[in-house]
Amino acid sequence: MRKIAIYGKGGIGKSTTTQNTVAALTEMGKKVMIVGCDPKADSTRLILGGLSQNTVLDTLRESGEDLDLDDVIKLGFKGTRCVESGGPEPGVGCAGRGIITSINLLEQLGAYSEKFGIDYVFYDVLGDVVCGGFAMPMREGKAKEIYIVVSGEMMAMYAANNICKGIVKFAEAGGVRLGGLICNSRKVDNERALIGALADKLGTQMIHFVPRDNVVQRAEINRKTVIDFEATAGQANEYRQLARAIDQNQMFVIPKPIPMDELEALLIKFGMDQ
Repeated sequence: MRKIAIYGKGGIGKSTTTQNTVAALTEMGKKVMIVGCDPKADSTRLILGGLSQNTVLDTLRESGEDLDLDDVIKLGFKGTRCVESGGPEPGVGCAGRGIITSINLLEQLGAYSEKFGIDYVFYDVLGDVVCGGFAMPMREGKAKEIYIVVSGEMMAMYAANNICKGIVKFAEAGGVRLGGLICNSRKVDNERALIGALADKLGTQMIHFVPRDNVVQRAEINRKTVIDFEATAGQANEYRQLARAIDQNQMFVIPKPIPMDELEALLIKFGMDQ
């Protein structure tokens, strides 16, 4: 069982990228579980076809701790097992605690049992790693592989570099490694070359460049992944290529974060090179 965490700046498209990649993996015959680690609880929406799923924290609040797996897991596209951690009410408590509580509960309930034959577990993690709760999948070795969703925008690259610092911090204790950068294109000038150069600096790879295509938005409006919505679309093939790249990946590294001035120099270099 490969345990993967998807990180990246808030709003960069982690949940969309994760769910479309998972759809492609299940199409390949893989058995997958998604654990949504965002209080918005939107990490499984496209896999479930928009079905509202009770979060682990909401279920605990409503029913207490006497739970079964069926109370917190729903089956989605091609049998994908879906869990949403949830979070506290707005303005109350720590959202990161939801991740810790959920993963511990899933372990206690046997969600990772061999009897389910799970090939992949994907943790879709909120934002950056400054919060200990959000760092939990890498800090305690729950996820061994990290993929960072990034674009050619400054703040997305800054967040990716910060996440690499977190990986370095927990690499020895938890054994976590970086599997690569996923560029979710925003059509920034020279974006493919820029993220390729960033990957080189960090000592990793750009595992796939996902072009921008409005079919993704159309699929989301219909509460589906692109593969489920329009299986023959070019964008569906992009997600299939990403899924194959992750499935076949052999490059797992402890990254080498770069100083801020070096990050800015990359942006200037590729931004000026029209």
